[in-house]
Amino acid sequence: METERLLLREMTDADYPALCRMLQDEEVMYAYAHAFSDEEAHAWLARQQARYRQNGFGLWAVILKSSGEIIGQCGVTVQDCDGKDVLEVGYLFCKAFWGQGYATEAARACKEYAFIHLHAEEVFSIIRDNNYPSQRVAERNGMHPCGSFTKHYYGLDMPHIVYSIRREEWEKEQRK
Repeated sequence: METERLLLREMTDADYPALCRMLQDEEVMYAYAHAFSDEEAHAWLARQQARYRQNGFGLWAVILKSSGEIIGQCGVTVQDCDGKDVLEVGYLFCKAFWGQGYATEAARACKEYAFIHLHAEEVFSIIRDNNYPSQRVAERNGMHPCGSFTKHYYGLDMPHIVYSIRREEWEKEQRK
């Protein structure tokens, strides 16, 4: 997939070092309450690769066209949303690339992918309640809060806000 400034593609084993720059940075991973170990980073990459094989989609490497550098990951995954499987647009970017509109640009492309190629009726982003920058990305992506629930992860109760946009809203957005 391609946007004005970005390329999105499946992650490969060769992307592991770039992936670690994100997953092992405590500031980037604050919503997960910890930076990942090497083992957790390998498992993350393997999980994305399994998603590509099983579903044909997952979190993709986000590459800055101007430099060829991997600056983040963004994509569509099937996630449990308080007991219901939903299509979620998720994103995670290297700190050096925060605040430059890359997450919004990639998230919009992934939302369109979900509606056009996966024929989704509704697309979600499930965001930790203290992750205000990600909440703003969801809002810029046309999503609105529609619920909340608590995930139990890493020995903690983590409240999450559920954002979504329905196909009708997206189609109306496209006509503008």
